[in-house]
This record gives sequence, structure tokens and C-alpha cells, in this order.
Amino acid sequence: MPVGFSRPVLLGVVLVVAVVVGPWLARIAVRLAARDDTAVPSTARIGVMTTLLAGLLAGTVELTGLRPATLAVAWAAGAAVVLGAVDLASHRLPDRVTFPAYAVCGAALVVDAAVLGSWTALVRGLLAGGAAFAVSVAVAAVSPAALGFGDVKLLGLLGLVLGWAGWGVLLAGIFLGLLTGALASLVLLAARRAGWRTALPFAPPLMAGAVLALALAGPASLG
Repeated sequence: MPVGFSRPVLLGVVLVVAVVVGPWLARIAVRLAARDDTAVPSTARIGVMTTLLAGLLAGTVELTGLRPATLAVAWAAGAAVVLGAVDLASHRLPDRVTFPAYAVCGAALVVDAAVLGSWTALVRGLLAGGAAFAVSVAVAAVSPAALGFGDVKLLGLLGLVLGWAGWGVLLAGIFLGLLTGALASLVLLAARRAGWRTALPFAPPLMAGAVLALALAGPASLG
């Protein structure tokens, strides 16, 4: 079972971590997007990314409590904040963010299985991540304009985390991600901020769908 700490203590720790780490993630995101190691994020960007990180980390501890898998979900949340910001700014998903996320999430879930016996969830997550990656590769091969390889790697990571939580969570995450993307496209079209052929970043709605799926599933979905 997850280690038990009082809710106010965990949320307080989350707030401190977000305040410390949020500005650092904002700096990483703006430098990756600009490909400029001297770029500095605006105060507004720091505020938005820190607030978003705080919300995601709070949701993480509400979902998992305190256990090894908490690190996997929390790291994925931090990576999502950076990847979303970079994708919105430059339509790229840097491997420098995605690959470490694979390593940390995978290792944390292995430790969780060893400590808490969540082997079934680990195997399910690995199968789901592999399946999401394979299907995405096939889609990208057929239609490279629709799905870039950065999106493929992101889907593999999301498959690992969502699959660990459950097959239903994985399917819900994919559906909600596609739905979020479609709704965002319609809003941009209606506002005349995009045209039918405008290339829109795919990662933010995918990650939003993953967050919604985990939030809807709740702690009861975890093994």
C-alpha cells in the first residue's frame, strides 16, 4: 500500500516543489523552443507553467498517494509541461525531454512493482506503451503530416503511464485527447485563428486527454 502522510503535508510539499521547479522548467522550455541557451522566460510564462505544474503535482499525489509510482506520474507531469510549451511555440517535442521521461517513469514503475507487488500494472503499462508506440509508428508511416515522430514517442510514454493505471484509462486518454484536439481546432477555426490546412500542435491535447482520463479514473483504478 502507498505510504500514508496527511493530505495538507503532501500538498504543502507539492507547492514548494512547484515553486522551486516551475521557473526552471519554464527556462528549459523557452530555451528548447528558441534553440538558444541564453533565452529567458517571461514572468507570465513562469507563472503559468508553475501554476500548471502545481496543479498536476497536486493531482498526482491525490491519485497515487506517496509510493514509488508517484515519481513516475510526477515526472511525466513535469515533462508534459515542458513538452506542451515547446510544442506550442515551435511544433517540436525534444528528445532531451522525452527520453529521460521514459527512463525515469520506467524505473519508478519497476521499483513500485518490486516494493508493492504491482507487477500486473507494470506489465500492462509496458504492453500499453509498446502498443501505443507501434500503432503510432504505423499511422506516422502512412501519414507523416498527421503525426510526427515526436508525437509517436510521446504516445509511447503516455501509453506506459496510462496503461499502468488501466486499459480503460488508456482508451479514455486517447479518446479524450483526440476530442480535445478536435474541439480546440474548431474553436480556432471559428475564431479565424487557424485555417483548415493549418498545422496545429498535437501534443497539448494528447496530454490534456491523459490528465482528464487519470482524473476521471481516480485512485480506485490503481493496482
